[in-house]
Amino acid sequence: MVCVGETMAALAPEPPEGLDTGDALRLSVAGAESNVAMYLADLGLSAVWRSALGDDPFGRRVRAAVAAANVDVSGVRSDPDRPTGLLVKDPGPAGTRVHYYRRGSAASALGPDVLDDPGLRSAALLHLTGVTPALSPSCRALVERALTTPPSDRHYAISFDVNHRPALWPDGTAATVLHELADRADITFVGLDEAQHLWGADLDAGGVRKLLPRPRLLVVKDGGRAATAFGEGPEVTVPAPRTEVVEPVGAGDAFAAGFLAGLLRGGELTSALRLGHITAASALKVTGDHGPLPDAATVERLLGLSEGAWAALV
Repeated sequence: MVCVGETMAALAPEPPEGLDTGDALRLSVAGAESNVAMYLADLGLSAVWRSALGDDPFGRRVRAAVAAANVDVSGVRSDPDRPTGLLVKDPGPAGTRVHYYRRGSAASALGPDVLDDPGLRSAALLHLTGVTPALSPSCRALVERALTTPPSDRHYAISFDVNHRPALWPDGTAATVLHELADRADITFVGLDEAQHLWGADLDAGGVRKLLPRPRLLVVKDGGRAATAFGEGPEVTVPAPRTEVVEPVGAGDAFAAGFLAGLLRGGELTSALRLGHITAASALKVTGDHGPLPDAATVERLLGLSEGAWAALV
């Protein structure tokens, strides 16, 4: 499993409160694709993260943190001329605002040559997100090349999480670009709220499928309520269990990792969606993007619950 994209150093008030009043900041790391890689590793899969970091203390911190999660970071480039990106979280009553300081970062210089990495020849899946094409023309070219390469010309499937970040798309091109990219992946993830923001306020999960008919699997996440998977057979919806929410950022990445792990374990869609919800709950319970999973026995017990017993968790 190869995940490609930018990871930044992240600062957040500890305990969670607004930046205007907080007295201390906690340093962690944040990146959609490395989040997925770390959770895949937690779930027992071989995970690789490819990116670029500045040759600076933040870059060394990021590399060490991702490697500590048992993710292969051997192919991450160190750029002596560009810095590691930085984000700052600002929690508030209406949600968490994120301030980015990533313009000209090392990862923004990534390009299509990343796809020439020999490691991809043995990959089962390449995971990308809609964050990357917003970073620079070369990053957009990377994602476009990956998603326009015919399946017959690559050895791996491609999953794509729309992961719309409005602050990264100031020119109004997000709706068209992200639609084109999302409809080319083998497996696509999209939040219902972001689909409504991008493509129509009246959309429901079925309407999103009509807009994105080409992916072999489409997963529409409806916040903390449910997730629906569309494949070759009937759609499958699994409600999300009740979960304490400390901070929501990173939960979508965790869900994607859980779902992908469920598929690679040979599970059916219901089991994959359940594992997505279980993994997402781990991110929701912490202020960082990467939280601890339940022990393996608990995960297996939850996956084995009857439909009625699972519904009782909602």
